[in-house]
Amino acid sequence: MELLDRILEYMREEAYNPMLISELAGALKVDEEAMSELEETLKYMESDGYIIKTRKKRYGLPERMNLIVGRLQGSQKGFGFLIPDNPDIRDLYIPVENLNGAMHNDRVIARITKGSIGTMKSEGEIIRILKRANEQIVGTFESNKRFGFVVPDDARIYQDIFISREDFEGAKDGYKVVVQITRWPEGRRNPEGKIIEILGHRDDAGTDILSIIRGHNLPEEFPADVEVQASRIPEEVRSEALSSRKDLRNRKIATIDGEDAKDLDDAVSLEVLPNGNYFLGVHIADVSQYVFEGSPLDNEALKRGTSVYLVDRVIPMLPKKLSNGICSLNPKVDRLTLSCDMEIDNKGNVVKYDIYESIIRTSERMTYKNVNKILEDEDEELKARYKEFIDTFKNMEQLMNILRKKRRIRGSIDFDFEESKIILDDKGKPVDIRPYERGVSERIIEEFMIVCNETIAEHMYWKEMPFVYRVHEDPDPEKIMVLNVLIHNFGYSIKGADEIHPKALQQVLDKVAGKKEERLINTLLLRSLRKARYDGGSLGHFGLASKYYCHFTSPIRRYPDLMIHRIIKEDIHRKLTPGRIRELKEMIPGIAEQSSIRERAAEEAEREVEDLKKAEYMKDRIGEEYEGIISSVTSFGMYVELENTIEGLVHVSNMEDDYYIFDETSHVMIGERKRKIYRIGDMVRIRVLSVDMASHKVDFVLAEC
Repeated sequence: MELLDRILEYMREEAYNPMLISELAGALKVDEEAMSELEETLKYMESDGYIIKTRKKRYGLPERMNLIVGRLQGSQKGFGFLIPDNPDIRDLYIPVENLNGAMHNDRVIARITKGSIGTMKSEGEIIRILKRANEQIVGTFESNKRFGFVVPDDARIYQDIFISREDFEGAKDGYKVVVQITRWPEGRRNPEGKIIEILGHRDDAGTDILSIIRGHNLPEEFPADVEVQASRIPEEVRSEALSSRKDLRNRKIATIDGEDAKDLDDAVSLEVLPNGNYFLGVHIADVSQYVFEGSPLDNEALKRGTSVYLVDRVIPMLPKKLSNGICSLNPKVDRLTLSCDMEIDNKGNVVKYDIYESIIRTSERMTYKNVNKILEDEDEELKARYKEFIDTFKNMEQLMNILRKKRRIRGSIDFDFEESKIILDDKGKPVDIRPYERGVSERIIEEFMIVCNETIAEHMYWKEMPFVYRVHEDPDPEKIMVLNVLIHNFGYSIKGADEIHPKALQQVLDKVAGKKEERLINTLLLRSLRKARYDGGSLGHFGLASKYYCHFTSPIRRYPDLMIHRIIKEDIHRKLTPGRIRELKEMIPGIAEQSSIRERAAEEAEREVEDLKKAEYMKDRIGEEYEGIISSVTSFGMYVELENTIEGLVHVSNMEDDYYIFDETSHVMIGERKRKIYRIGDMVRIRVLSVDMASHKVDFVLAEC
C-alpha cells in the first residue's frame, strides 16, 4: 500500500486524533530513512486538500474538523456555493462577507459556521485557498483619466478588476480584453490586473466567440513541439504495425456520422448468426498507436481533455493530421483499430465478446441523414446506391430496438430535450435556427456505443485492473424529496423516493410525455441528478441504470478513451506488471479529475456560444411576432420557447393588462382582476422586445397585452 493510502486509512480510524509528524511517523512505523518521503507526502496531501495542518502543526482529515474541501461556484450577486470534492456532501452556502478573497472556481477549504456538514441550510466561511482558477480573465475594458477596470464576461466573477493606467497596454473603452491578475481580492478591495491581450471591440465580428474561447481557456493553436511530433506521423498505415492485429479488411464495416463530421472514430459491423443471435462489431480508432504516453502530443491532449464543438468551429484535442487524417476511419483506406465483437441474443444480452487489436478498411462513409432516409423514408435512390448495406441497416434497427427495450426495462433514463441546429452564413451570422431531429440512425449508434462501453467496463472491472470509468452516482435523497413535492402539484409522484431507482424517474418521464408540463418536469428532474464524471472506481451509472460503464468509443476527441485504450492494449500484451499497475493507480485520479474539469469547460463554452448566436439571431427580429409555448413560470415572469428552440422571458412587469401573481404551488401566473391564468404548456403569441448581447438574454412581451 502506498504511503498516501496508509496515511488516509490510519486517519479514518474512529479513534484517530490529529497528530504531530513525529507521532504519525511512530504510528506508521516510518524510520529515519523514510522521513523525507513522509514529509513530502504530507506536504502534497495538505496542498491538495486531503488533510489539514492545524496551527499547532497537527495533521487530520478536514471532515473531522468541521471543514469541507471543494470548488467555489460564484454568483453575480456575490455569494457562492462550495461544491464539495465528496459527492455525498451537500453544497455549502458561502455568504459574500465570508468569501475572504476566494473567486469563482477556486479550490478552497471552508469551515462550517451555521448548521452542520450535509444539512440543507448550512453556511460556511472560506479559510484557505488551495488553488486559484482565474489567473487570466476575459472581460470588457472601461476607463477614466486615472485608472481603468475590466468587467468580467463571467457574471460569477462578480468583482471588476482594477487596472492601473500604466497597464492599459493600448486598450480602449468597449474593447474585449484578457487581463492577468496581479493581486487577488482582499476584504472589500477588488482584484488588480494588467491587460495582456486585446481581442477587439465588443461589437466587432468574431470578437464575441473569441472572448468565449479565451474565457474558457480553450487553446486554438498547438505548441510547436506538438506540431513537430504530429508532422512525423505517417499519413498511411505502415506494414510493421499489422503483425499482431486481426485483419478485418474483408468485413463489411461502415461509419455512420453527421454530414459535417471529419473525426470519424467509430465504425460498426453486424451479421445475423445461424443461431439467430446478432454478431455486432464496434471498431474504434487506435489513437494510442500514434500518441505515446508522456509525449508532447499526449501532454497537450490531457491538458485539453476533450475536443470542443462550437457552432462555427471545432477546437480539437489532437492536431488535424491525426483527428482528420491517420486516426479518422475514412472510407476505403486502411486504419488501425481496437475492436470489440459482441454476440448478442434476442433479449439484448451479450453472451460472448472479444476485445482485440485490428486493422479495418471501411466500405462506406454513411451519414445519419442518408441512413434515416433509407430506413424511415424508403428512399429508392439511396436504397439502390447502398443496396449492399440495406439488410445490414435493417438488422441494425432490429438490434437497436432490442437493446433499447432492455435498457428501458432495467430503468435507464431517457430525457427528451430538443437540440438546436444553428445555420451560419460565410461571415458567421446566424441565418436560421431550427430543432435538430434525431432519427433511427442516431439511436442505432447510441445503443451500439452504450453496449460496447458497458462490455469493456465490465471486462476490465473483473480483471481488477486500474481503469478510468464513467460514473453517475445516485442522486441526493433530499433533492429527490424536494422534487417529489414539486411534481406532486402536477399530480405525479416518485415511487420509492427514499431509495431511488432510475426506473422510478423514467416512469415519471413516460407519464409526462406530450403533456404541457413535460419540459418543466424534465428540467426539474435533470437538475435533481448529479453530474456524470470520470473516476478510477466503478461507481455505476445511475442515468443508464448500468453497473459498469466507461468511455471507450471516442479516443480522437476524449482523453479518458485514449487512456483506457492504452491500458487495454497493455493488458492484451501482458505488460501490466505490478510496477506498472502501481504507476497507473497513481496517475488515474489526476487524469479523471482533469478530464472532468475540461469536459465541464467545453460544455459551458458550447452552450454559451449557442446562446450567443440565438441572441444574435433575435437581435435582428425585434418587434416581430411569434407563436410560442410557456416553458416555465417563475415569480418574476414566464419563459416562452419558440418553435426554433429560442427561449425568452416575458417579465411580469411587462404584463400590463393586469396585476399578475405567481402561484408557487401550481406554477401558474394569475391575473388579480381578470383572473386570467398562464400555465406551463400554454400557447401564447409574443413580440420580441429586446436582446441583451452581453448576457445573451432575450426579452418578449405578450402580443395580446
